[in-house]
Amino acid sequence: MKTTFKTAVACASLLFLSYQSASAQSLKDLFNRENIEKAVSTVTGANINVSLVGKWVYSGSAVEFESDNLLLKAGGAAAAKGVESKMNEQLNKFGIAPGKMSFTFAADSTFSADISGRAMKGTYSYDNDEKKLNLKFARLINMGADLNYTSNNMDLLFDADKLLKLVTFLSSKTNNAALNSLSSLSSQYDGMQLGFELKKEQ
Repeated sequence: MKTTFKTAVACASLLFLSYQSASAQSLKDLFNRENIEKAVSTVTGANINVSLVGKWVYSGSAVEFESDNLLLKAGGAAAAKGVESKMNEQLNKFGIAPGKMSFTFAADSTFSADISGRAMKGTYSYDNDEKKLNLKFARLINMGADLNYTSNNMDLLFDADKLLKLVTFLSSKTNNAALNSLSSLSSQYDGMQLGFELKKEQ
């Protein structure tokens, strides 16, 4: 009970500090289930009951810096949001838009990806210690992704070159200008990972 209480206090403190640094965020958003789970994950250093099985629908791009120092150097949360906005614009040119792409993970370590009705299948594995998801498509080499997970949302984060390769593979569209824009965007900041934010379908 004492450990649980201490963890709760630590989570509340972390959430409060997050609120102070982002005044535009409401208290309702701050204390929702997703943010509490993220805080607990940060405090404990571990993911919470990772269960990939189910359908996960793309809701937007995801950006993460390897450290808070790199994030601050890049310009803070505003810079990250700016990168996400530009990524959303370019990914949309490949047909990767909210609600139009999904990943469905089965309990037998197989998965399928769907983009606008175009389905591809493969196998996956998850390393809980490293918090890494490995995707293997039939005609593509293994794609390792860092995983940020809560029960309803997860981010699949890739090194820039892997993301470009995956986007090209997943999409039936060819858009060299958009690929060049994504490549240029990723090269602006060292220590930045790019990827997909997915929401679990209930």
